Amino acid sequence: MKKEDFILFSGGAKGAEAEFGANAERHGLEEVNFTFEGHGIVRRRGLRVLHHEELKSGDVSLEYVSRLLNRRYTESPTIRKILQTIWYQINHAQQIFVVGEILPDKTVKGGTGWGAEFAKLCNKPLYVFDQKRNSWHQWIALDWKALEGADAPLITQPHFAGTGTRYLEDNGRKAIQDLYESSFV
Repeated sequence: MKKEDFILFSGGAKGAEAEFGANAERHGLEEVNFTFEGHGIVRRRGLRVLHHEELKSGDVSLEYVSRLLNRRYTESPTIRKILQTIWYQINHAQQIFVVGEILPDKTVKGGTGWGAEFAKLCNKPLYVFDQKRNSWHQWIALDWKALEGADAPLITQPHFAGTGTRYLEDNGRKAIQDLYESSFV
């Protein structure tokens, strides 16, 4: 496949999403950033502002998400819209890359956790770079498998999602850069 065939689906927020977007641009890939009116984002390239009816398509019960992730999500309209935009990212992608932290209960920390869980539910290839462990992990069946050296993930599907923590550390930034460098040499 040619680089022109690849599209990054993300959210344009500061941190991991901004880094995924900057690398997509640097490598000549198309980028779509799903957002909603009034949401503070840092990447405007490929901006896709979802209107009310579109957001409803990605609606999910906050009670369900809270139970699935073993933590409480408030009934805040902003949180709901963020989860709805994450639904769009994962729904459009064939392969999912997340930067964050895998928790002991096998979920991913923060709002990004919903994207990872949705990817699991959809049985999409899911990779998480855990900044605390400083390593990539792949979700296989019912557990995470640490990836080492030659097993490091590659972007192989033309439609992929890149998301994660707003608190990107240097090792997370390097992991994203290395992912692109290895995938698009």
